[in-house]
Amino acid sequence: MKKQYTLSVFTENQIGLLNRVSILFTRRHINIESITASESEVAGIHRYTIVISEDEDLVKKVVGQLEKQVDVIKAFYHTNDQVVFQEIALYKLSGDVFRNESVEKIIRTHHARILAVETEFTILEKTGYKEETQALFEKLEPYGLLEFVRSGRVAISKPMKKFNNYLEEVEKASQLLINQ
Repeated sequence: MKKQYTLSVFTENQIGLLNRVSILFTRRHINIESITASESEVAGIHRYTIVISEDEDLVKKVVGQLEKQVDVIKAFYHTNDQVVFQEIALYKLSGDVFRNESVEKIIRTHHARILAVETEFTILEKTGYKEETQALFEKLEPYGLLEFVRSGRVAISKPMKKFNNYLEEVEKASQLLINQ
């Protein structure tokens, strides 16, 4: 049964790695619903957060294949209840949008923030689940939404920091080999 999974892939920051990762999904005919990449908490290590909907057996195989990539250090997969996740969305509206009082009410109701107010436009920010950012989009659309952009998912796993534990184990194993 297909279920939504969040993959955390820890890598070295190498040119072409994102392409190799995306090809792996393409070959298996897996649609990437969202992907983000950023530095991790460990210096020199980057994290890709990838969201897919597949059955668990296929997800396990993909994680195994990801870990075989030269510059991939470790990959994990989690169900939605095992991670805390959010997305950010930006909305650009015409500058005179506040002439309508209902827009201000919509912004407050949806807990959005005003980032910039210029004569020609106003930019709002909403952080939340995809459904929340989409709901605000739908409410603002009738008021002349000029632009809309939403990030991919950013997520942190609820269980203990598995990646740091993994790095500690690798370090201990390396020390044992050196001492022999």
